[in-house]
Amino acid sequence: MPYRVVQWTTGNVGRRALRAIVDNPNLELVGCYAWSPEKVGRDAGELVGIPKLGVSATDDVDALLALRPDCVNYSPMWPSVDEMVRILQAGINISSTAAFITGRSLGEAACARLEEACRRGQSSLFGSGMNPGFANLLALVSAGICDRIDSISVLESVDSTQYASADTERSVGYGRRPDDSDLHATIERGSAVFGDAVCMMADALGVELDDIVCHSGVAVATQDLDLGYMRIDEGCVAGIEASWQGRVQGRTRIDLQVRWRKGKHLKPDWPVEHGYVVRIEGRPCVETRLQIRPPRDFDAKSFEDFMQLGMIITALPAVNAIPAVCEAPAGIRTYRDLPLVTGRGFMR
Repeated sequence: MPYRVVQWTTGNVGRRALRAIVDNPNLELVGCYAWSPEKVGRDAGELVGIPKLGVSATDDVDALLALRPDCVNYSPMWPSVDEMVRILQAGINISSTAAFITGRSLGEAACARLEEACRRGQSSLFGSGMNPGFANLLALVSAGICDRIDSISVLESVDSTQYASADTERSVGYGRRPDDSDLHATIERGSAVFGDAVCMMADALGVELDDIVCHSGVAVATQDLDLGYMRIDEGCVAGIEASWQGRVQGRTRIDLQVRWRKGKHLKPDWPVEHGYVVRIEGRPCVETRLQIRPPRDFDAKSFEDFMQLGMIITALPAVNAIPAVCEAPAGIRTYRDLPLVTGRGFMR
């Protein structure tokens, strides 16, 4: 029997998640949560651009919980501890893309509530996405060929001009003045889930960290940028670097780095890799590159098609993990706790 799934929201990532759930014979869409009032009552298929499914979106949480799904695929822009606790206490598992890996960034009290909710409902909570999430798994797999690991780093390096989510971008400091006294704190708060991922990797490697720190830097626009979904004035932040470092005895052992830029007019003019680079110093030293390219039927002139590639690679790790999450022991789970997560059901 397929696993019964409720898709929670149909935003940028949620739309691709819902379409993937419908396409996978191992999963069955039984409900859809609507965050926006204008989506309530509309068919879930219509909301994501596919034929009608006979499943109406609703904001009635009790009605969705009464469906007794095996899992909620949780894809809001930001996680809500209250929402997750309510779902988990009802005995429903969660696979999430919403800034959740271990819960560390939400604070000890929130983690304790989530663990207690899992215990009461005998349910599991798993968080993934592309980075943090799948990229960290790639790094751990790459480290599996080493007999000594001195340090391990992951770099995400992209031009995010076409990522049309102004609220997300402002949350990490885009558009601010570079001399804003709160800028570093904003970048740290907005990227705090990378600290979760450092913890997850350290746990998987059996390393006890002394400290986790965040360093950041910015680049500024050299001319006004009108991106359609937001405006960045000349001289304001149009590029962001952050490095989340797990340290042992003052030495960085795990380093999760991001380098994001908007457009071509930037100072400094940072290069980007348009993908993910894992570097391991040890024996042997290892470099693993993950590059993303469109399929042959990609419309190179379509803004929507191009943006969807990023949404797909964020949504699918969580969707593909649903069967494993449903079978996992109760509690907050990471990739360390799950069997190999593959694209089962999507081979054409």
